Amino acid sequence: MRIGVVGNGRYRALDGVLQQLVEYAVPRGHTLLSEDEIRVRWPTEVAPLPVDGADIDLLVSFGGDGTLLRAVRTLGTREIPVLPINLGHIGFLTSTKADALPSALDAFEQGTHRIERRQTLRGTILDADGSPRAAEQVVNDVVVHKAGAVRVIRLHMEIDGEEVGFYTADGMIVATPAGSTAYSLSAGGPVLVPGVDSVVVTAICPHTMRVRPIVVPASSTITLAVGGRKDEGAAVSFDGQLRHTITRPERVVIERGEFAVLLVRVGTDGFFTRMRQKLEWGDLSDRELAFRAD
Repeated sequence: MRIGVVGNGRYRALDGVLQQLVEYAVPRGHTLLSEDEIRVRWPTEVAPLPVDGADIDLLVSFGGDGTLLRAVRTLGTREIPVLPINLGHIGFLTSTKADALPSALDAFEQGTHRIERRQTLRGTILDADGSPRAAEQVVNDVVVHKAGAVRVIRLHMEIDGEEVGFYTADGMIVATPAGSTAYSLSAGGPVLVPGVDSVVVTAICPHTMRVRPIVVPASSTITLAVGGRKDEGAAVSFDGQLRHTITRPERVVIERGEFAVLLVRVGTDGFFTRMRQKLEWGDLSDRELAFRAD
């Protein structure tokens, strides 16, 4: 098996898990391939990870959710299973802990794992004449928001060619079900359960009481454009990691992504278990009683 590895070098635990992975993989004849950013952290020489994820059977991500989002981009459009190992605290998408790495790899080898298929979005920035000048795939969200000054911006939105209206807000979030538990949730959006084929559009701090999040089919095409002064601009963020800017009359077109992300899950914990554990979802009285009993 060929195992690609992406990691966040800011975690002190990274050296230990890389050592653990070497001790697991080498005796079994597996090939390890590493992104360049962490190759100096390995206890032994490893091959470089191909830029498009070619010829690997599994990609392991060591870090938090942000590292996972970056890891997915190394795959290009390839649907290769990704095992996210959490080295941080919350890690909602990266739910497997570092001490479970050997058992998680065993489960993948033996086929006893589960695959969570997560939809993606593709955001394309069109210039004044309608030509694409930038395009990115995202796992979580595309966000059009104010750039620089502390002020609201005015955005115009269409869905499937029909005008929805103008929004005066700090910005707009267009999120997948995976992204519905990230920035969109903080902005007041609903939680979309994995497997629900939909997208949520959430305004950030809208300057009105009459705006609510909208859930639309994943097949929808959402268009956002700056609707204020001619010289007014906005920033466009893709998964919070890649950023571009737009000005009138440019626009951002957001559609279903060309590929899905395949997350490897082991054990019996499901989505709502992670909601309770990671996001403290629901009534906390049962946990308070357990704490007092201790």
